[in-house]
Amino acid sequence: MEAATPSERSSSRVDEPLLAIDGALRSFSVAILTESVAVAEQLDGHDALERGLSLLRETLDRAQLTLAALRGIAVGIGPGGFTGLRIAIAFAKSLALGRGLPLTGVSSFDILDRAAAAESAFPRLTVVYGRTGIACIRRSERDGSRVACGPAGATAARLLGKETSLTLVGATEDVLSVALEREKSVHVAPLPNEPPALTLARIARERAPAPSIHAVAPDYGELPAARLQKR
Repeated sequence: MEAATPSERSSSRVDEPLLAIDGALRSFSVAILTESVAVAEQLDGHDALERGLSLLRETLDRAQLTLAALRGIAVGIGPGGFTGLRIAIAFAKSLALGRGLPLTGVSSFDILDRAAAAESAFPRLTVVYGRTGIACIRRSERDGSRVACGPAGATAARLLGKETSLTLVGATEDVLSVALEREKSVHVAPLPNEPPALTLARIARERAPAPSIHAVAPDYGELPAARLQKR
């Protein structure tokens, strides 16, 4: 018997409940997705450690499901908020390991681009913030993409390119200012109001899971601010 291809594995999970968790974008959010059910909840504040598991339980209750009914877990791997990202990945890996479920990691850039797909023309800069003033930006073109992280203004300047027009997605305010200073024609793609975890779930349903939970690693974007001294 031949092994299923990634697309076949993905399509075979169409109506199997998938739990998605994201803590890197905006606030901590949780979603349950099947072919017929789409339920999502999001915290108002930054208290994922205290309320994250309760939110997960509330989302399962709204979907009228239990952990035993899940057939997969997806998690946002960043870049984005450091603390929320770590909490989301810790929750997702613990649940995947405890229940023996496949785990799929999805980039914050992919989540934002998917959410704004109808408006996302090329070239496109997708912007995610970590700590204050530090941005990770992905420049996407038809033939590929590249990523840079660092102070928002300087990082944007590196990736704007020579084109006179471009699209911005995500946390765009600082990058928009830099682009307008350089007399670029800028379209800011609006994002829908659905929690990031729900968009994450839609993406994960189309992808094969990671070969193991250990293959799902956080993308913190920027290099550590502190470095060990050489001896």
